[in-house]
Amino acid sequence: MEASGPRKAEGLPKLRDLLRRQREDSFSESMCETPDIEYTYDDADTYRAEMAELYSYTEESEFVETRKAFEQGFDLKGYDKWTTASPEIQRKHVVFLQNELEMADRDRRFNALMALLYLLQGVHGECDAEDQQRDWVMTNVHMLYEQGLFISFAEVLSMEIENTAAASNALRKPAVSVADSKDLRLLLNALYTMVETMRLPPESMSEEQKRNQELFKEDLVTPCVGDDILAITLFGMVTKFCSGNAPHFPMKKALLLLWKVALVSLGGLRALQEKKNVVRVENGLPKLPEDTYEVCKNMRASSPPASATDLIEQQMPRRYGVRGKRSLIKQSSLPDDTFDNGAEDELDMNRGSDDELPPTPPRPATPIQPHQKSLPWKPKVRQKDLELFLDHTRIKFVGFQVEKDQSSLAGLPQPIHEGVKVLKQHLYISLTELQIKREEEIAKNPLSQPEKEVPNSPVEILFQAMLPNLPQYMIALLKILLAAAPTSKTKTDSINILSDVLPEEMPTTVLQSMKLGIDVNRHKEVIVKSISGLLLLLLKNFKLNHIYQFEFLSQHLVFANCIPLVLKFFNQNIMSYIGAKNSIPVLDFPRCVVGGPVELTAEALENGDDQPFCWRNLFSCINLLRILNKLTKWKHSRTMMLVVFKSAPILKRALKVKHAMMQLYILKLLKMQTKYLGRQWRKSNMKTMSAIYQKVRHRLNDDWAYGNDMDARPWDFQAEECALRACVDRFNNRRYGVNGTDPDFKPLDTCTLSVLGESIELSPEFKQNYERWLEMEVYSNQIDWDQILML
Repeated sequence: MEASGPRKAEGLPKLRDLLRRQREDSFSESMCETPDIEYTYDDADTYRAEMAELYSYTEESEFVETRKAFEQGFDLKGYDKWTTASPEIQRKHVVFLQNELEMADRDRRFNALMALLYLLQGVHGECDAEDQQRDWVMTNVHMLYEQGLFISFAEVLSMEIENTAAASNALRKPAVSVADSKDLRLLLNALYTMVETMRLPPESMSEEQKRNQELFKEDLVTPCVGDDILAITLFGMVTKFCSGNAPHFPMKKALLLLWKVALVSLGGLRALQEKKNVVRVENGLPKLPEDTYEVCKNMRASSPPASATDLIEQQMPRRYGVRGKRSLIKQSSLPDDTFDNGAEDELDMNRGSDDELPPTPPRPATPIQPHQKSLPWKPKVRQKDLELFLDHTRIKFVGFQVEKDQSSLAGLPQPIHEGVKVLKQHLYISLTELQIKREEEIAKNPLSQPEKEVPNSPVEILFQAMLPNLPQYMIALLKILLAAAPTSKTKTDSINILSDVLPEEMPTTVLQSMKLGIDVNRHKEVIVKSISGLLLLLLKNFKLNHIYQFEFLSQHLVFANCIPLVLKFFNQNIMSYIGAKNSIPVLDFPRCVVGGPVELTAEALENGDDQPFCWRNLFSCINLLRILNKLTKWKHSRTMMLVVFKSAPILKRALKVKHAMMQLYILKLLKMQTKYLGRQWRKSNMKTMSAIYQKVRHRLNDDWAYGNDMDARPWDFQAEECALRACVDRFNNRRYGVNGTDPDFKPLDTCTLSVLGESIELSPEFKQNYERWLEMEVYSNQIDWDQILML
């Protein structure tokens, strides 16, 4: 026992040295790996980056094939170069290729498709610079659209989707490769290039091109093949692929095109913000108090939260009283750097110890920020919150409640008057509340409060088209998102999303294997980006159009396990995912074809992109967080799902990404579940709590940090979802049902003259067999006229 005392004493300095070294390593790592990310969130990346992500590196050889197909046909006509030909010759050749595209012979149709795709790719073989190639892309896209090629491409795509021979061949193969989907890939490449080019801002277009852009947006929501719009055709591709009936479908290209079709036809998120203000003014409401994107742009990112080593060090007994004083001083600087773990304080504490410390690298100087004297967001109060406040105060001071009365304050003390005044100053009435109130009135009074005429907007057209099969669409999208997530493990029953990136023959050299590995990772990242962008776009547009359209989509996402799927996605090293360099700039389109072929070297593979972060991965992370916020906001049952799936540590690790917008949506998710996490969690995460106070919008009478919310009773969760489902079903049946309105409340015409005089359209079969019908139904039957008259 006596010998164990010195041994423990010798072990303590070693443990202290080990913890100190780990703390210094984590501190230097946080300084090196978590810099402030200079990233501007937008609807999509630059035109060049979006076009480059369309093509996988495996398709590099096909650029030569499309060029060869065009030049052979152009030379046979006796022309020299496309760039030097007159506009008349160019249009004449486009008409010829359009006729070839409609031929029954597959080879002729295929050659015409490759030649047209080469034109859409900007005749890169005749260009010396990327700017010149982009100008020709713009010119050729508008020329082909004016000749009606967009509709032709959509019709051929629909025909290829129904090609059962290609599907059966792919099903018989043990491994599907890019060769099985060449026709579909060429068509999707052509359609995507037209959609993405038409998405460019109109400031860079001529007046004629601006008119084409407006007509193009109308074409996207107009049935082009049968009764389906292009978006529904693409959704059908996704569901068919996930069902296993068409494993050769190129999903990355289909999802990218689907996302961009929705983006062009519905408009971007910035335009949605302006549209929301217009709708609010039309409904007699004030405009939004601030612009979310501008506030996030000016918001400063916080440092990452404390590491496990810091928490251990904080719990060790302090040997000196200086530490306590310094930590109190440090609290005053919380608004400047909320998640600062007091690294300078720890160094000060260690200076007072008996052991000498190794030299610590100096902390880099940060630019001085102007002191923020106000909160970034204006506080809000819901109508429901004001009513609850008045009900509780009246019960306490008066002894009874007054329903639907927010003005009379008789019998209430003066402080309550001031409190009601402050609440009314920050009262915010949302469009959601107005729409729900309107639906309740229609449900109570279906005759006196009929449905108003619904405007035929692009959002309404898309929702009506998606409504019959919307659950299947959401399940298919989430299946592909699960397969593309970095944390998902390959299973035998999972779908193969790599069919349009794997070559026919697997690589034999190390260089080619590295290239394929980068291509596969890039392929998955682009799929996640397109699905997250599409889902967020649909959620936000449906919510503005009508809250029950949004709730219908949200419920089916929740039923398809979207919440645990997003949490599983974030349960990874998020810093590595955002900093991933799965790209080879020298092989990106159009750099790989403009100015001659490029030789691939090992240095080009190792260097990758020169950006400190991956744009598409950060875009995907922010989108998924926003989707999670949309699904769980004001929904206690779904908030409890976040608690049950232990999302708090997962989300807290994601705070290491020093980007203000991403941190904002993480803190929102933490705020809504704080009251369920317990006192110990709040006590050990006070700096995270401070960040929530500083960055997230305040609800004046929202006690989010405590567990006394009367609306959060667990036994009400199931009833809440069921009541919401009933409201959504009633809305869908009334507005989109077969008869439009409830048959029980449909007016009945009892006038004999009007009923007999009503014009009825008879079918051709009935007209041909009219005499036979008279014989069987009238002349052969005995009619008791007395009984009829009694009725």
